[in-house]
Amino acid sequence: MGRRHDPHKGRGAVSSPDNRYAAWQREAVDDGWRDEPDPDTDWEPAPATTLIPHKTRRIVTYNDSPDLAFDRTVNPYRGCEHGCIYCYARPTHAWLDESPGRDFETRIHYRPDAAERLRAEFDRPGYRPETIALGMNTDAYQPAERRLEITRALLEVCRQTRHPVSLVTKSALVERDRDILGPMAEAGLATVAVSITTLDNDLNRRLEPRAAGPRRRLATIRRLREAGIPVGVLVAPVIPVLTEAEFEAILEAAAEAGASWAGYVLLRLPHELGDLFRDWLAEHAPGEADHILSRVQQARGGKDYEPRFGQRMTGEGPWADLLAQRFRLARRKFGLEWPPVLDTGAFTPPGGRQGDLFD
Repeated sequence: MGRRHDPHKGRGAVSSPDNRYAAWQREAVDDGWRDEPDPDTDWEPAPATTLIPHKTRRIVTYNDSPDLAFDRTVNPYRGCEHGCIYCYARPTHAWLDESPGRDFETRIHYRPDAAERLRAEFDRPGYRPETIALGMNTDAYQPAERRLEITRALLEVCRQTRHPVSLVTKSALVERDRDILGPMAEAGLATVAVSITTLDNDLNRRLEPRAAGPRRRLATIRRLREAGIPVGVLVAPVIPVLTEAEFEAILEAAAEAGASWAGYVLLRLPHELGDLFRDWLAEHAPGEADHILSRVQQARGGKDYEPRFGQRMTGEGPWADLLAQRFRLARRKFGLEWPPVLDTGAFTPPGGRQGDLFD
């Protein structure tokens, strides 16, 4: 017995389990009738991406987490075609009654009215501006954004109202919006962090099959910095054994490219993600799987995931403490600081604007 493994080129998940809220759970069983696959019948085409419009009454999600440097987020997309196997957002697809495995990266829900809803939020009586973190659940610059331009429309609303915004992405597509982000950054209203997991091209293709390659992301850091946009690097996630040896090299390369601050997140495996990641390891790193999972559990109180505030981002225990020390030393060595504080005092609600303040 076991979950079915059916890797496809360009897709991250090698299995597609039912979500945890499903009325039943399916499991593949080898009944012994066929020892070897039949190449004429045992195949299926690579799954295509389906874009699904999803309208919502409210676009801003608020939180009071002490682990986060922001209290509100906007996510124009649910699901992510980048297909990163480690993505902590995969289990959220269960809320849509879809699989956190293949569905998460092939069934992309988007919000066509996102900019309209954001404008309405800014116009609410008593709204108080704080930095909006754009695309924290799934990447705001995933491939669908090239055509749909929802993220760009959201940035236009922030630009028009002088509302501060921060972005984290692993896509070079963010460079498209330098014409908006540059003037906002000059006014103290925008920052961008580029996420880098590995500098190894082959490992990158297996971990993050449809995301930009590591060198391309470093070039994005350089181009954003040249456009006057404050840019940082997020080493996320740090995967024990698999990528941890690259920790300092990633920070050094990002600093050389122009990053001025840095952060990191230790691998998290909530809900269905634990089994999805195990299936990926069985396919791509079987010899290291036990070591990787053992190290994860050492930093998570013997479990795949520890959701407690103060622990979920960086873990605990001797190995996690050593990683935190390495980060502090490398940050100091390469001159990496903390992201700048953005300006909230210039905000003007949409209904109170006297034309575009950047005109």
